[in-house]
Amino acid sequence: MHTISKGELQHLNVDPITGVRHWYDIDFVGDHIRWHRLDVIAPADGRTPETWLPVYVYFHGGGWTSGDKASLTKYCASQAAFGLVVVNVNYRMAPHFHLGQVLEDANEALGWVDAHIREFGGDSHRIVLGGDSAGGQISALTAAATFRPELAEHYALHPAMPIASLKGLVQHCSIVDFSVFFDKGFVLSLNFIRMLLPHDGKGKEGGKEKHRLREESHYMSPIEWLDNRCPPVFITTSERDFFYSSNMNFIQSLDQHGVPVDSLIYGWDSANTEHTWQQNFRYPESQEVYGRLQSFIKKVTA
Repeated sequence: MHTISKGELQHLNVDPITGVRHWYDIDFVGDHIRWHRLDVIAPADGRTPETWLPVYVYFHGGGWTSGDKASLTKYCASQAAFGLVVVNVNYRMAPHFHLGQVLEDANEALGWVDAHIREFGGDSHRIVLGGDSAGGQISALTAAATFRPELAEHYALHPAMPIASLKGLVQHCSIVDFSVFFDKGFVLSLNFIRMLLPHDGKGKEGGKEKHRLREESHYMSPIEWLDNRCPPVFITTSERDFFYSSNMNFIQSLDQHGVPVDSLIYGWDSANTEHTWQQNFRYPESQEVYGRLQSFIKKVTA
């Protein structure tokens, strides 16, 4: 969860994927600000309504405070090469913007997809949402808002994507269970919850403050909003990821709600599987993720 450097950006995107077309920095809101830009990546061959492809909408991670869609260009292009139209989304970030505004951006991006993705060969009725780390939380909470109206109401959202169009959810090392923030010795502090609140969540540390933050985090935690209307989910994590327990809790809850879940979980002995390793295409573990991801999307959008 750090600001990506120019060197890292080049490292993640070396040797560009061929056979795909890119459309960069589309203003999906129309206000000309840099956060409201998305990229579309699609197979190079043209499409007709009879051959429109499934659409994979992806939100980058970065702890809600950093990151950029540019670091996911190679990852997204890799998925497009398999036969998807991929939408790689930027959004406003904390601490200057709160979670409600982040979700508003995600919803605006989906509204743009619904209105325009056919122009790029994508089928607006076959959408899969995905993300890594904080981006996973954004995609999962956005998905939940389509079938949990009380959650949408809390954030004053009018879901732009019909629930029938949401076919699947992909989670890479995602922050899906906020209860782990309250575990003793957890690597991240409660300041991550505070900064996502509209009023900065300022307050003194103590029992009452923790209780208040637990209540607030209920609306941030995707695991709290699961039910059997959730679409099928593909989850990748590892014992080396500090959100491992969060993801394992999510898998268990999905099972309890009868939601189809496909998971790829690596043990501690897989040295390449640090947090959000999926972005680095060089790792064989990442390539395995890509193969499983394509099988998952093909299945849920058939």
